Amino acid sequence: MTTAVASPPPKTARKRSSGGGLWRYLVIRFLLIIPTIFILVTLVFVLMRLTGDPITAALGGRLPPEQLAERIHAAGYDRPIIVQYLEYVGQIFTGNFGTTLSDNRPVTEILLTYGAATLELAFYALIVAFIVGIPLGMVAAYRRDKWQDAGLRVFAILAYATPVFFAGLLLKLIFSVWLGVLPVAGRASTGTDLNLQTLENPSGIYLIDAIRLGDPDAIGDVLSHAVLPAIALGLLTAGVFLRLVRTNVIGTLGSGYVDAARSRGVSEYRLVAKHAYRPALIPIITVIGLQIALLLGGAVLTETTFEWKGLGFMLSEYLKARDFVAVQGIVALLAVIVALTNFIVDIIAAIIDPRVRY
Repeated sequence: MTTAVASPPPKTARKRSSGGGLWRYLVIRFLLIIPTIFILVTLVFVLMRLTGDPITAALGGRLPPEQLAERIHAAGYDRPIIVQYLEYVGQIFTGNFGTTLSDNRPVTEILLTYGAATLELAFYALIVAFIVGIPLGMVAAYRRDKWQDAGLRVFAILAYATPVFFAGLLLKLIFSVWLGVLPVAGRASTGTDLNLQTLENPSGIYLIDAIRLGDPDAIGDVLSHAVLPAIALGLLTAGVFLRLVRTNVIGTLGSGYVDAARSRGVSEYRLVAKHAYRPALIPIITVIGLQIALLLGGAVLTETTFEWKGLGFMLSEYLKARDFVAVQGIVALLAVIVALTNFIVDIIAAIIDPRVRY
């Protein structure tokens, strides 16, 4: 008696199923962005309102009670809290983040003017994290349980645990004060800054604007100003990358296909560089979204330390001025950036590793 053997499904059906799984996963992840942003915006609103209305917080003690009450009424902060909340959420979804109390500027203008500087700094810091963390993680895995591995693990812990402002001050002391080889603060020198402002429709990202200007000196000046802030902020994430790469490369080196390659006489260095390197990058990609949030949080201290005029720097200035309208707008934008970044990272991870989709 013969038994029927089920034929495998056609390739087209398997491809269609795989593609459907990917699109279903992406749609679900995209829809999750909405409640995530909604929850973060709600938390910001509630925390800000716990300290009182923004007018009293910003101008209390500097205006007579009558004028203060007039401004509170004109701004609508004497209405029920639920009415204020619904209006605030409605304004955000229409792109209106309000007007700052301290300098009477549209918050949208603040976000557009200084947001590019923060994204530029985060990009530089991420490059530093990749350049430092990934190669050193491979070295630590290659020299596992030796003195190099122990030293690099200590370095990873110190890089992650050292406060960003302390690392920044130390870098400024060494390279700006003692050695005098790098600028101490700012995004560019005064001359370069003025030249970049002459461009038509500047992007706000100084490196791109300097390239558009076509001046090698301006490009070098912009990059020299970015070195210390990028290192101070990038080392924070480099420590995370180093430990992730080390752990995953060591795990990959114990897998079956690596053992088979080792039995064929492949050197340990080649095993790390060729066979264990790429699989170890998948966890790095999946945590980039979380690291972007870490970088944006660290940007507040980094920008303040180096007078890098981005959203972090302006956030600290508006906190000093108790301008809660501006603070709400900046924090809401950072929440949107983090949510969208995580979505993009999810797309990349799902394309690289199909297991993520299920």
